[in-house]
Amino acid sequence: MTRAINNVQHCTTMEDVRRHIDALDDILVPLLVQRGGYMTQAARIKDAEHQVRDEDRIEAIIARVRPRAAAEGGQPEVIEAIYRSMMEAYIDYEHREFARLRAPGEAS
Repeated sequence: MTRAINNVQHCTTMEDVRRHIDALDDILVPLLVQRGGYMTQAARIKDAEHQVRDEDRIEAIIARVRPRAAAEGGQPEVIEAIYRSMMEAYIDYEHREFARLRAPGEAS
């Protein structure tokens, strides 16, 4: 199994670095959009707004991604910080979706 860190190409210029980052962003953005689509599904399925924030689920995700980051050759604390920030943004989004889907005149 190849670790993700082993896929990092040697760069000699900032142009090289930026080109590789842009290519990764082209992969990450569609995946994040897809993840957001599941937040809309969660907002539709949940019965009560207090269910949107699930601390146990947040910690379960962190417990799952930290060792995955280490196994891929990454920094678990960096991945945890990214995931916590991402989850907060998605929780805010899910709250808005929860309200939108229940607004008068909205079809769910």
